[in-house]
This record gives sequence, C-alpha cells and structure tokens, in this order.
Amino acid sequence: MRALPLAALALAAAGSAQAAAPAPVIALTFDDLPAHGPMPPGETRVGITQALLAAFAEAKAPAFGFINGVQTLREPASAPALKLWRDAGQPLGNHTWSHPNIASLSAADFTAEIAGNEAMLQALMGDEDWRWLRYPFLSEGETPAKRAEVRAWLAAHRYRIASVTMGFGDYAFNDPYARCVAKGDQAAVADLEQRFLDGAAATADRARAMSKALYGRDIPYVLLMHAGAFDARMAPRLLALYRAKGFGFTTLPQAEADPFYRTDVEPGLPPAPTTLENALRAKGLPVPADPVDLAALDRICR
Repeated sequence: MRALPLAALALAAAGSAQAAAPAPVIALTFDDLPAHGPMPPGETRVGITQALLAAFAEAKAPAFGFINGVQTLREPASAPALKLWRDAGQPLGNHTWSHPNIASLSAADFTAEIAGNEAMLQALMGDEDWRWLRYPFLSEGETPAKRAEVRAWLAAHRYRIASVTMGFGDYAFNDPYARCVAKGDQAAVADLEQRFLDGAAATADRARAMSKALYGRDIPYVLLMHAGAFDARMAPRLLALYRAKGFGFTTLPQAEADPFYRTDVEPGLPPAPTTLENALRAKGLPVPADPVDLAALDRICR
C-alpha cells in the first residue's frame, strides 16, 4: 500500500480526534418559579408549568428550577406549580425569597433573603440537594467586599452557585407575547417565535466559540431560562433546536463538575472569572458581540 503524505495523515488524525470529541451538553435551569412575567389571557401558572414539564419529559431533559417563595403569597394559585415540578422529578433551588438585587441590600439582608426560602425548599425537596443559589439579576454585588462576604456565608452553609454560561434573554419575550396575545396579533407572535429560536441558536454558537477560544473544547453549558408563558410555548421547539445542533442534556451538578465552575461549586475560593465572557477578558481575549437585540422586543405589539 502506498504511504499517505504527511499532510493527509495529519488531516486524518485531526478528523479522528474531532469525531471522538464528546457531544456538547447543556444543563437547563429555570428561574422565577412558580411565577414569572405576565400571563396572557386564558393561561395559568399551573398550566405554564405543566407545559414546561411535558417538554422536558418529551426531550428526556433534566431541568433545575429556582424559586422565589414570595410568589406563593402574591399569587396563591401558583403554589401547586412547585409540587408539580417536584412530582415530575425535577429539582428546585434557591433564587432568594423575593428576587432583590443584591446592590440594594446589605450582605446580611441579602443572606437573610436566601435563608427565607429554606423552609419551603426543605419541605419540597426533602432529603435531596436544594443548596444551590441562583443570584437574582446574576448580580453578586457592587463591591468585592460584599461579594466575598456573601460567598463566605454560602460556603459556610454548604451552598453552591448556579452559574450561567449560555442565555439569550428569554425573559424579555414574555411581556411582548402577553401583549400580542391580548391584541390577537398572530403575525407578531410568529415573529417573536422566530426571534426566540434565532437568538437561541446564535447564542449557542457564541458560547461554543468562547469555550473553544479559552480551552479548545466545549465545557458543559448552563443555560439560563425563566418559567414564563412564552418559554413554555417555545420549550418543545427550543429543545428540538438544541438537539438538532448536536447538544445533549445533563444535570446542573454534572455540568458544574467541570473545572471551569470550581469557583462557584466552592464559593469560599479566591475570586476567579465565573462567566465565559469574564474568562476571556481575564486572558486578554476578545469577547464576541451579543447577537440578540432585546431592545427591539419592547416595540412589539405596543
């Protein structure tokens, strides 16, 4: 057999390595349970949750939910949604009691907000692990001192932080969706649907590009979503889109077992970048532009 040229051998080896690379995976996380955003006419919080859970079951995708306990007081009819989530085998974690921005509180008042959710989480989760915090607004505070104080509290109380390494501003679609349904503007709803899917696809590509620029590989991605009416409407198509792009689904703890997330899994460690964007900046690498124009959504169905 004639020997292959070195260039051909190199290409063949690169192709084999690429073929052997594991498929990228996403951990789904949903904030603001049991109530996020406005409800279009005819919808309920329970119905929204049922639709989300049905989509997860169809896609065989685990999803970690984060609760604001105050919503069960503001909207008592939303409370059964949390039991439905647990009955479906999906876990719940802490998004603080009332979703404040940490910048508006002292560190002590913010940790009290976290603690205020714990009795509800304990009742819902029993012996399963609920000690995961998703910061409201993804904000850890306006000063390094406050960040460090809250992280020290989290470490002392055995919490881990639910990172975010993929997202496309899904929360911003729920308001215009409710407006468009109320107006009966089906063309505008179709436009929102396309924008939603296009944004998800573009930001998935962006996250992968950032990860590969940093590490030459895909980290497991943690996707930020919200338990809103439009999210529920789009969940089957969104999960199908990710499947079509080659993603599998994993759990939040499995995703954050990757070394990238060590600072959030062990919040008592010294400061380190906890997003792909900040990791790029720390290495002096360019951060790709955000491909989603959320400002345009505010003009729809006005």
